[in-house]
Amino acid sequence: MPVRRALIATFTACCAIAALAALAGCEQRSGSHLTFQGYVEGEFVYLSSSQSGTLTQLSVQRGQTIAENAPVFTLESVDETAALQQAQHQLTAAQAQLADLLTGKRPPEVNVTKAQLVQAVAQANHAAEQLKRDEAQFRMGGISQQQLDDSRMNAQTTAAQMREMQNQVDVANLPGRGQQIDAQAAQVKAARAEVAQAQWKLDQKRVAAPRAGLVYDTLYRVGEWVQAGNPVVQMLPPQNVKVRFFVPEAIVGSLAMGRGVSIHCDGCAADVPATITYVSSEAEYTPPVIYSNESRSKLVFMIEAHPAVADAPKLHPGQPVEVRLP
Repeated sequence: MPVRRALIATFTACCAIAALAALAGCEQRSGSHLTFQGYVEGEFVYLSSSQSGTLTQLSVQRGQTIAENAPVFTLESVDETAALQQAQHQLTAAQAQLADLLTGKRPPEVNVTKAQLVQAVAQANHAAEQLKRDEAQFRMGGISQQQLDDSRMNAQTTAAQMREMQNQVDVANLPGRGQQIDAQAAQVKAARAEVAQAQWKLDQKRVAAPRAGLVYDTLYRVGEWVQAGNPVVQMLPPQNVKVRFFVPEAIVGSLAMGRGVSIHCDGCAADVPATITYVSSEAEYTPPVIYSNESRSKLVFMIEAHPAVADAPKLHPGQPVEVRLP
């Protein structure tokens, strides 16, 4: 019995090794071509939003081919829309305050100050004339020294008031102080940044296709809550379809990026041409055995080839293919 179990175990291991070798892509000859087993692989693009929200619109269906920049899905955006409007209003207010500082007082305010100046000038002129008369009366002995001093004081006071009003008119025509203007200009820049940030968050609620391609799967339904960063749609652009196959160590040296190959698959009307885009620099063992000079024929290298964009839809991820080297 122990001998029988050992024979069965040995037989099972041999079958497993043979199966792995077949799947890995053993070299075959088809006429004048070398043929290797491989499979189709897709590098999927997962479309998501940086913001969370309820899925309100799903504009695509699984299996649909869409164009670049086509709308894909939309999340609810009530908060983001309100935040954008608030930021826009704050920007408008900040810009108005800056404009007010740059232009000084409004014309009606300046006119009021000018009217006060006219009144002050009239009072100063009247006081100056009264002072002249009082000085003449004092010389003739008509008024006392006290009355003359009062008249002189009134003339000086009204003249000072006139100069003050003139300065107020000059100040009213000036813009705000430099530091105030700089501070308000900084407020305007900050408000613009808030508007840009609010607009970006709102735009993140509407996701479009970065490239034309196949909608491979949809991962949410309308009405479901989508967490930020979770993919909603799985896309496969034709540029991301490739074929992987493995070649022995003796063959890899003759392969280089840019070399053409031919892909054959069951059900394909004709072979699909492709171009080698990657040659692995690291060897793999298939099946995994201990390295020795006797097992060098087991050493393989992974090769990747991309078909043309127009031919990519003929191939499907996971599909087994045969790759022929001319």
